[in-house]
Amino acid sequence: MQEDLLQPLITVQEAMSMAADLKLGSEINKAEKKIIVEEIIKLLRLNKARNTSSERLSGGERKRLSIALELVNNPPVVFLDEPTTGLDDVASSTCVSLLKRVSRGGRTVVCSLHTPSARLFAMFDHVYVVAGGRCAYQGSSAGVVPFLNELALPCPKTYNPADFIIEVSSGEYGSHVDKMVTAVDNGRLQKWRQYALEEERQEMEIEQLNTDVVENHVYKYESSSCQQFYVLLKRMLLQTARNRDYLWLRVGLHLFLGGIVAALFSEMGNDGSKALFNFGFCFACIIAMLYTTMMPILLAYPTEVLLVKREYFNRWYGLKPYYAALVVSRTPVTIFFSLMYLGIVYPLTSQPLELNRILMFMTICILTALISESMGTLISSTLSVVNSMFVGPVISVPLMLLSVYGIGDGDVQPPMLWRLARACSFMRYGLEGLVAAVYGPPRADLTCPEHLVYCEYKNVRYFVKLMGMSGVSFWYDFSVLLLILFCMNIGAYYLLRQRLSPNYAFKTIKLIGRFVKTKLKV
Repeated sequence: MQEDLLQPLITVQEAMSMAADLKLGSEINKAEKKIIVEEIIKLLRLNKARNTSSERLSGGERKRLSIALELVNNPPVVFLDEPTTGLDDVASSTCVSLLKRVSRGGRTVVCSLHTPSARLFAMFDHVYVVAGGRCAYQGSSAGVVPFLNELALPCPKTYNPADFIIEVSSGEYGSHVDKMVTAVDNGRLQKWRQYALEEERQEMEIEQLNTDVVENHVYKYESSSCQQFYVLLKRMLLQTARNRDYLWLRVGLHLFLGGIVAALFSEMGNDGSKALFNFGFCFACIIAMLYTTMMPILLAYPTEVLLVKREYFNRWYGLKPYYAALVVSRTPVTIFFSLMYLGIVYPLTSQPLELNRILMFMTICILTALISESMGTLISSTLSVVNSMFVGPVISVPLMLLSVYGIGDGDVQPPMLWRLARACSFMRYGLEGLVAAVYGPPRADLTCPEHLVYCEYKNVRYFVKLMGMSGVSFWYDFSVLLLILFCMNIGAYYLLRQRLSPNYAFKTIKLIGRFVKTKLKV
């Protein structure tokens, strides 16, 4: 709650409806879900903002929406970490007042606050003060001043009791912590737990939620994996369609990049004197597929992981349907932009206009783009934005170098170690696949300008042999790329799972890393 992590580009109404679909399951019909959503929106005073996108909400509205999303399945206990952080006095007072109304609806609301105002402090039914890991006070907010008076620590009349007890427990007035802990028996003494709930209930009209349909069924009506997949896929596609600035930016990027590449390699596809340049065109396409798909993921996904962590921790959905929806929602967009780029560069560089070669070329490029996207997910699922943006390009450089290692050596095979290293680069298989698509049999000899006396690369077989790719097979490269795509997604899913719920090995690694950072100051 210190940071209001909300799904972007969806309205309050949509966020609540999707949360209801995920958290209440299919056994509760749409009408009942709508009633629950409407009453929570009314309870937390979000009526006017129901059609407002989450990123346009005020600070107080974001806090209330965060709370509302967790109230959908009627949890008996709600834990909030500093719900008033970042709010002004009026918004903080409104937030705490609404939380008090929620608690009167039959729920226990537990909040952690630092230095609340006197007005906020008086709203709480029960206060628990912690000092050095021990309980320095436990009781009602009204009992703080009498408690301190008993310890000969009178609170000044013009002082906020919350500020005063925090200052005392922090040692600003001397060493009184042990005395405070002893007075409440480290939280065991119930002397100061004096509530006036019955009087408060009479003074305040309470709006009870009509959530009988989900009472005592917090986990029974969890949605199925198929329903989770459907709701998450719908949400992701909706967010993608509404992110128009990003989409137009990618359109402009692919048009610009396609125009530059097409101009650099114009009419080289069938020119035997420029076969080496055309090989460079194939390599440029692989690099374009790598960076145009991987870099946006490295920049955006670490933030999304924080959202997923919260929703997954609160049992909104399982990780398998989430990751499946993530892959399915991204794939059409990646294919569309890849085809946009290829639709420009392929004909303008005079590549062979044969349907089978066109399909082979585009298939390899799309597979390379999907693998690059999965690699971006794998990296950014475990690292921050800054670290992801550093690690991604650094890993890409050796992959690019290995993909062209041995080019120009003909049939001379590099040492075994280098061959194994080259086999680890998916870009090598992508490059081989493009060469097989463009120059694979039965390709006739290339044309050469009439003014050239000698045209070395006119013969396609000779050129492919010189490039060290005489034995390449399109279907072999296609199969390997499919396998790499599958393995990359499995790896990304596994690392994401370890980020959200790490096993013993990952906890140990994380602990060692934290020790190195803090103790050794590396």
